[in-house]
Amino acid sequence: MEEALKGKIGSLKKRRISAVENVEGFLKVISHKNKAINAFLHVNEAAVEDAENVDKKLKKGASGRLAGLAIAVKSNINVTGLPITCASKTLEEYYGSYDADAIRKIRAEDGIIIGMTNMDEFACGNSGETSAFGSTDNPSAPGMIPGGTSSGSAAALAAGMCDLALGSDTGGSIRNPASHCGVVGIKPSYGRVSRFGLIDSAMSFDQIGAMAKDAYGCALLMEVMAGRSDYDATSVNAAVPEYTAHAKKTGQSIGNLRIGLSRDFERLCTDKRIYGMISGAAKSIAAKTSSKIVNVDLKYVDLSVQAYYPIQYVEFFSGTRKFDGRRYGKRIEDSCGEEVLRRILGGMEISKAEYQGTYYRKALMAKRLITRDFEDAFKKADVILLPTTPVLPHKLGAKITDLRTVYAYDAFTIPANLAGICAGVVGAGRIGGVPVGLQIMAPAFREELLLQVMAACEKPGGSDGGGENGRA
Repeated sequence: MEEALKGKIGSLKKRRISAVENVEGFLKVISHKNKAINAFLHVNEAAVEDAENVDKKLKKGASGRLAGLAIAVKSNINVTGLPITCASKTLEEYYGSYDADAIRKIRAEDGIIIGMTNMDEFACGNSGETSAFGSTDNPSAPGMIPGGTSSGSAAALAAGMCDLALGSDTGGSIRNPASHCGVVGIKPSYGRVSRFGLIDSAMSFDQIGAMAKDAYGCALLMEVMAGRSDYDATSVNAAVPEYTAHAKKTGQSIGNLRIGLSRDFERLCTDKRIYGMISGAAKSIAAKTSSKIVNVDLKYVDLSVQAYYPIQYVEFFSGTRKFDGRRYGKRIEDSCGEEVLRRILGGMEISKAEYQGTYYRKALMAKRLITRDFEDAFKKADVILLPTTPVLPHKLGAKITDLRTVYAYDAFTIPANLAGICAGVVGAGRIGGVPVGLQIMAPAFREELLLQVMAACEKPGGSDGGGENGRA
């Protein structure tokens, strides 16, 4: 798949195909497939005009790194002139008045925004089913959930509707749908990519990240988006490596890694077939790279779900106070769905209890313990391999009444957000025809190592290759 994207970029640069042809091809696919999949909430009517302008730059030999590529954007990232709904009736009439930092950088490199994708409402959910505008289907496993909250972006890639896509990740919202839809996704380290222009779910967790069909595509987007911003105080002034150079390296060019596996994650995996697939992939990549597998202890990782949700609830409640019906759209409590309202009311109640430090501050204490866990683990291991979700995706519309089961769905992805480290997902194989993603975690601001290992773990033909046994 890397060669397919690189080949397209080369063809665009050499003008064997035009940006207009590339965009029009995707628009035809969207027109044909989107009614059934519901990946896009809005298609950019100016995309062809934007492509015409890029073709002029290509003709002059003065185009950027993303010239002519069609990029889908999650509907909580601001794009000038496009509807930024967060998949909610609250903001259904809100249009972006400015570009998020990530969008500004993409436009500067001549990437073309093809449209705004579906998502769980206000990034609350993990299945792609809480959107006010209908669920998204999974093109790689029709009738199953695509995962959330970046459901539309993952589905658009899997259905061949775009070259690249943007998502946001609060507790697994890029990695979860990447796994279910058989694509590749990366959650950057906290502070690596500016959050300016993101309507976030929890400001201390959220990161804008990249989604593609291969590690190279993620690397290319990361290379463009990463860096400090004057508009985001949480962004970090750290050197940004040439990520594509690392993602192009194969398993033969890395070696002597310490690949971490943890029994603490194994215990949390409900479907043992998934963990068997992941451990098999770890052994395969260790043999391929002359690396060794080491066991790491993450004794507080079982507190991740319990620590994450009180913090997310409180920060979400605080962040939604601006949706009061006067400044932006409608009053959120009067127009949102059940899951959004649950988190608003939960955050309000937790905030009231804080004079005794009952929930939020204790959750912050657990967050520090989990962060320390990972700091110690990365002294023993260079990367940690684990599942993305503890179970396979369920059928669209299936009712799961136990909220503990729903929230435990993110048990493997939440720890990276709590610790602020980077993590990515590539395909491990399929179980019963359903894609299963291998999650790779690396220390904070070691995205170059993460992408290198992700590229080494990929199978010939792309992330979703491989058979039922899931061996790399």
